[in-house]
Amino acid sequence: MLCKISPNFFCSNPTWLCKISPTFFCTSSGISISIPPARRVQNERGMFDGVDRCAVVAVKRMRLCAMEEEVEEGMEVDGEEEEEEGTGGWAWGAPGLGMAGQPGEQMAAAIVVADAVEPDFPVIYVNAAFEAATGYRAHEVLGRNCRFLQFRDPLAQRRHPLVDPMVVSEMRRCLSDGIEFQGELLNFRKNGAPLNNRLRLIPMHGDDGAFTHIIAIQLFSDANIDPSNISYPVYKPQSSHRLSFQDMNRTSHEHTPIVQCSEYCAIFNLSDEVLAYNILSRLSPRDVASVGSVCTRMHLLTKNDHLTKMVCQNAWGRDVTGRLEMSTKMLGWGRLARELTTLKAASWKKFTVGGRVEPSRCNFSACAVGNRLVLFGGEGVNMQPMSDTFVLNLEAPKPEWCRVKVSASPPGRWGHTLSWLNGSWLVVFGGCGQQGLLNDVFVLDLDAQTPAWREIASDGPPLPRSWHSSCTLDGSKLVVSGGCAESGVLLSDTFLLDLTKEKPTWKEIPTSWSSRLGHTFSVYGKTKIFMFGGLAKSGSLRLRSSDAYIMDFGEENPQWRQLATTGFPSVGPPPRLDHVTVSLPCGRIIIFGGSIAGLHSPAELFLLDPAEEKPTWRILNVPGQPPKFAWGHSTCVVGGTRILVLGGHTGEEWILNELHELCLSSRPDEDG
Repeated sequence: MLCKISPNFFCSNPTWLCKISPTFFCTSSGISISIPPARRVQNERGMFDGVDRCAVVAVKRMRLCAMEEEVEEGMEVDGEEEEEEGTGGWAWGAPGLGMAGQPGEQMAAAIVVADAVEPDFPVIYVNAAFEAATGYRAHEVLGRNCRFLQFRDPLAQRRHPLVDPMVVSEMRRCLSDGIEFQGELLNFRKNGAPLNNRLRLIPMHGDDGAFTHIIAIQLFSDANIDPSNISYPVYKPQSSHRLSFQDMNRTSHEHTPIVQCSEYCAIFNLSDEVLAYNILSRLSPRDVASVGSVCTRMHLLTKNDHLTKMVCQNAWGRDVTGRLEMSTKMLGWGRLARELTTLKAASWKKFTVGGRVEPSRCNFSACAVGNRLVLFGGEGVNMQPMSDTFVLNLEAPKPEWCRVKVSASPPGRWGHTLSWLNGSWLVVFGGCGQQGLLNDVFVLDLDAQTPAWREIASDGPPLPRSWHSSCTLDGSKLVVSGGCAESGVLLSDTFLLDLTKEKPTWKEIPTSWSSRLGHTFSVYGKTKIFMFGGLAKSGSLRLRSSDAYIMDFGEENPQWRQLATTGFPSVGPPPRLDHVTVSLPCGRIIIFGGSIAGLHSPAELFLLDPAEEKPTWRILNVPGQPPKFAWGHSTCVVGGTRILVLGGHTGEEWILNELHELCLSSRPDEDG
């Protein structure tokens, strides 16, 4: 039996759908595929087990268009068929495989099939729409990786500089992981004309679940750009690509020490693109800044914003760099990376907001969701537990506190934790309610049409508690530790709850530290947690602590390890509880505030890099007007660069119209 891949993608037996096999041969009308006997016939439902529904619909549509005379018509699909399949359209809004270009215009989709078993994903099929859009004929494409579309013309030796390297990097990651990709990328016709390619890559899997083929569905449109422009400076030597020792000295900085060598360094024979995206992008932001001081060429290369973003993304993670996007629109990645690394632009400022949080309260919990601060619960007059939710939109021209109208609320509580989960989702755990201590879990979608707190039923919950510490990992897991149980007993346990499960179950993780409350958690390096301080049990006493522990949930069996710091003991933060611990985008930790014994100032900031071989505490001196008091449960981090402390200058949490902000980066309006 032969299964023919054509723009209509049909089988000789329409009842069955055969998978694509690497064994194929070319014919005048397309590529015919020989299906091995063991893989010849297979039920449609089993064929697509584990594959995204959109991919199923895509291939089914290609098979159902079984009329040979429709070969030249591409893959146009009418609206009736879309309703029958019920896919809801593609991510970019056009129905089915016929994707809309300009308003009111319907264009045929270009289809490409690549072999995922062979190295470098060679193309094994393109349809007529691809040939018409790109100018490349099928015989020029088969056996090649599709990246040649990123080159200005067939004679180009490298990807055009205007092609976004971040999109290319994300595409490579998805191909490596065998997952679906959607995005837009600059491509070029064979004649050099620029194209905008709206692309969807759908992975296909074999009987054994192995990733075997990729189906690429592409919509090409003319790109309104000037290809002669470039996205980063290209170094052009005066005479030849290979510079002499004297030329290198002239292009170096005036005060750079001269190092005598017999010949020019071989690394400078590499192209700018190889240097930037294959070497420099793998360094840390601090190392890239150092390389930029070597010579003029390196200085110009390291000023490229695309490169700096890749460096930050590789060093800090995609989630962190995603939260920094708003700041980079004003400062650029180069300046932001420099300021977050050196912290020389950090400063305190005080401002006021409108609205009222009534009834007044203390011992609430707050967190940031994007550029919004969310406050839940708290302790009112006569220890009355509160159950209302307030939000402060910092993007508004005149920010003010507003009550969130929710259709359902958790029981009132104080001494609980409120954490950002992902997107617009929040999660609350535990606390002290009207009937005593709690161990329930509630989630809220702040952007829902009718917001409502929803309780998460779980198995094996930890003991009810208050004044514990919690954080979230990967936008889906809740970690809870310590706190105060019934009769004032301190706890030393640690529990993990995966909220993506249909029936979540708490998992206990061994803990090696002493029982405590009022300690803090901070996530760094995506999977690592830093714990500090608290009121800890020491024999028969309860004392403020300055213990520091770390745990890596990326390990198979995560466990707490005490962090041994170096330096003078007087430099480290004094013992404290209910303080503020903040993880910076670069993974370093800042600690300040809380309840401290003696004459130490809560406004003093301490900095630590737990990833150092010998972590050392440093004191960070920041200008401006800091708060006299700061508490961990009422401090939020916004956008990765703003630390907001709620409460008045006297430290009273009742006064929520006064905020102190620790700005880790400068603002454009402060430059002049």
